[in-house]
Amino acid sequence: MTGLFDSHKRRIDYIRVSVTDRCNLKCSYCSDGSVPHLPRPEILSYEEIQQVVQAAAALGIRSVRLTGGEPLLRPNISHLVGLLSDIEGIDDISLTTNGTLLGRYAARLAGAGLRRVNVSLDTLKADRFQAISGSDRLAEVIGGITLAQSVGLQPVKINMVVLGGTNDDEILNLARMSLDPGWHVRFIEYMPLNEPAVDSSQWISVAEMMKRIERTLGKLEPGKVATGAGPARYYRLPGARGTLGFISPMTDCFCSECNRLRLTANGRLRPCLVADDEVDLKGPIRNGAGFEELKRLIAQAADRKPKRHNLTKRQNNSKRPMRQIGG
Repeated sequence: MTGLFDSHKRRIDYIRVSVTDRCNLKCSYCSDGSVPHLPRPEILSYEEIQQVVQAAAALGIRSVRLTGGEPLLRPNISHLVGLLSDIEGIDDISLTTNGTLLGRYAARLAGAGLRRVNVSLDTLKADRFQAISGSDRLAEVIGGITLAQSVGLQPVKINMVVLGGTNDDEILNLARMSLDPGWHVRFIEYMPLNEPAVDSSQWISVAEMMKRIERTLGKLEPGKVATGAGPARYYRLPGARGTLGFISPMTDCFCSECNRLRLTANGRLRPCLVADDEVDLKGPIRNGAGFEELKRLIAQAADRKPKRHNLTKRQNNSKRPMRQIGG
């Protein structure tokens, strides 16, 4: 076998790269104000990120997703996109954003080599957006989605974390957006990343989401999006131009198909999103580690990937907030 594999024989061909732990929103399920932001010298430079991705590509990594925090807060991020797009073997560069700055930078990012974006959007109601995120910038997010589509960042995927009693009454409204204007909407089960257990009043299963949609909007037929390296299962409503994706980390664990590593903004390579086992890359890079040493450390991280997470058993919960991990 050629390429990068973990100890459970899963092919690893995807790396998520956090470029900052800062965000301009304070979403209730993600933000942790008790954890201070990383000092600027602790964050990897673009050239250091390029070194990591070059070594990863030599091992078989093919897809890169830029995350945060909010990655568009990092100055001149299109420069990083350009650096990564020049790396031999990297076929796909994407970005996850809250969308507030997407309208400002979409054209520049597309020109630098970005292929597509995912936008986190948990509500279509302005007052609820304010309550969830602490911001009144919903109109900017919607405008950014439209502009991203117009400059060729396709597909634009809309990610909704479904929270019972908070936004689950909008599942149908978001699903209708796959009909017109043809959005690709993904519904995500809430994960208790930093909590000891799931709050049963907040948690809505993918099965329940699909049941609600089919009861009102029609039968979901299997479908797919042209590109993507993630775990969503895709469907279409009758006559829809867009798709509906469902991500079920709690009820239908997809760990057996996990193909990714995560690089944190301060240079730690995480084999698993929800476990705090990390391999330090920043220290070796700044101490002069060469290409082969970086490849060895990346392969070591891949080999340490656990077989599956233990969130449902209240184990392996990360002690880091999501904005520091770059989920």
